[in-house]
Amino acid sequence: MKLPYAEPYRMKMVEAIHTSTRNEREKWIAEANYNLFNLPSSRVYIDLLTDSGTGAMSDRQWAAMMTGDESYAGALSFYRLKEQVEKIFGFEYFLPTHQGRAAENVLFSALVKPGDIIPGNSHFDTTKGHIEYRRATAVDCTVKEANDTRLELPFKGNVDCNALEEVLRSHPRDKIPFVCLTITNNTSGGQPVSMANMREVSALSKKYGVPLLIDSARFAENAYFIKTREREYSDKTIKEIVAEMYSHADMMTMSAKKDGVVNIGGFVALRDRELFRKVSVFSIMFEGFITYGGMSGRDMDALAVGLDENTEFEQLHARISQVGYLGKKLDEYGIPYQRPSGGHAIFVDAKQVLTSVPKEQFIAQTLGIELYLEGGIRAVEIGAILADRDPATRENRYPQLELLRLAVPRRSYTDNHMNYIAAALKNIYDRRNAITTGYRITYEAPIMRHFTVELAPVTPKI
Repeated sequence: MKLPYAEPYRMKMVEAIHTSTRNEREKWIAEANYNLFNLPSSRVYIDLLTDSGTGAMSDRQWAAMMTGDESYAGALSFYRLKEQVEKIFGFEYFLPTHQGRAAENVLFSALVKPGDIIPGNSHFDTTKGHIEYRRATAVDCTVKEANDTRLELPFKGNVDCNALEEVLRSHPRDKIPFVCLTITNNTSGGQPVSMANMREVSALSKKYGVPLLIDSARFAENAYFIKTREREYSDKTIKEIVAEMYSHADMMTMSAKKDGVVNIGGFVALRDRELFRKVSVFSIMFEGFITYGGMSGRDMDALAVGLDENTEFEQLHARISQVGYLGKKLDEYGIPYQRPSGGHAIFVDAKQVLTSVPKEQFIAQTLGIELYLEGGIRAVEIGAILADRDPATRENRYPQLELLRLAVPRRSYTDNHMNYIAAALKNIYDRRNAITTGYRITYEAPIMRHFTVELAPVTPKI
């Protein structure tokens, strides 16, 4: 008999989580103005809002925290992390930040100006927010196949290189500070980018003299998919694949709270010394001195270990297999999602579930609220609320995809929790035709509104 697969770790500590009644959840979501971000964590049973900073650290990471050097300047923790970054990614220059959006803020402050154009593959919310805040424009060049959630393609996060070249060719060089490649492509469903596509994007960037930036939150998961889906890389280690990936890039930003498996942290890494000096000014202004940049020494040490551990196949296989397991349960129930299953999350196709809810009433957000009411499960909308308003016209943008992201924290939940999530979605799917109205906005911030938006139910017409 072939032995079944088992995770390459065991649990040393657990945290109690508590169930609640539907009546309680109805009261709590109303108090939160129907924004799942506003819920206290104690009112959530299974939290799939994000995999950012929510994973379980290893014993080696916790041990490393005890060696943290909290010196303001020149901390040993900084040098240990810098060495790991250079070893894994190949960048000589490195600036720690407290998280990924801080890395974007530091780098974009040096590079992005009003009127600029930044092409890429489905820029994530904070990336697009930092671009649009600076009165520049993010241009999405993701392959069109990503918009069909039913298609089973291995690299739906890829850049459409014809579309990218059209942007590069039709704008002056000084209007394009960089091309932004996001791995994995979160907004289009946690879909990976192939090494072949990275090579082509890099070649185009060099042809037009534009630097290539890799947004690297889930770089290790992307490397896993390259190993398992691109035949020529099947015998390569994850670390070898990562080294080749970043050989094509000029700079990187990272939210280390994802594939670094830490609770806080991020960084900018660069090849160019003069750009490093320019960016360092903004690091000191916004984050802190260049050898800590918003991170404590103990967190830098935990990240150094996390980067090493999470660029090993076994850890990634366990994590991505659990996401795949949830996808297979949804397949059993006929629930549509962005196929194939992503690295960090399942993205339920809300348009295909709630077919009677008008787009103006925020379909994916409506599904997210239904999931919370059904089972105390918190997910996040990747749809019209996140897409925000057009900066010029101030009209709502309605993306082709309305997705509900179920982001699975690393090493935090069991397959029994995945079964519970799938059953809750099945119950909603079974009564989907009875859900005909959604929500309207009663308050929104001028940018990145989805974090703080307030909503109210739309009253059905009689």
